[in-house]
Amino acid sequence: MIFLEKNTKHSKLVGVQHEGLIHVLQGCKQGQRDSQQALYNRFYKLSMRICVRYVRNEEDALEAMQDGFIKVFRQIKNFEPPRDPDMTCASLYGWIRKIMVYTSINQFRKSQRQISWEGEEKLMHYETATNENPLDKMAYEDLIKMIQQLTPAYRSVFNLFVIDGFSHEEIAGLLNISVSTSKSNLLRAREKLRQMIKNDT
Repeated sequence: MIFLEKNTKHSKLVGVQHEGLIHVLQGCKQGQRDSQQALYNRFYKLSMRICVRYVRNEEDALEAMQDGFIKVFRQIKNFEPPRDPDMTCASLYGWIRKIMVYTSINQFRKSQRQISWEGEEKLMHYETATNENPLDKMAYEDLIKMIQQLTPAYRSVFNLFVIDGFSHEEIAGLLNISVSTSKSNLLRAREKLRQMIKNDT
């Protein structure tokens, strides 16, 4: 089991410069604790922001993130950096992000005896009176607070599709729902968020 220290002051970048990331990756693949700690410090804040979107509280998010990093270090030998060194950081973050998403969903499922996914099998038709999307104009932190108020079904689909870039087919497989239910829950999530924005203004 790997125990990592939380770095609250320098979680964005500690001991890992862009040009040294490949060296850190090699160290992680060899099981070196210093390299593991450096990688953790580099991606701690980003990973925490992912996990907190899927679970109900910070404690569960921290547990999901720690479990996610354990998986990262166990599987990192399978990660192959891109040929372009400038793309290494973005490629690694995308790989870590998927692990954190999957782990967060599993963490949420563990905390619930049963999840009732909302939504009908037929897609609800929803049209807005304006072409402007108020969600696009919101600050990230404000949007996250509103997302946390959605039901688990709506919140998970919205996070996966809008923020993390999964397709409806991928979401259906991940959440064990139909593609049409994924689309329906996404539209309803957007509708509820628009209503929250309207009530907040």
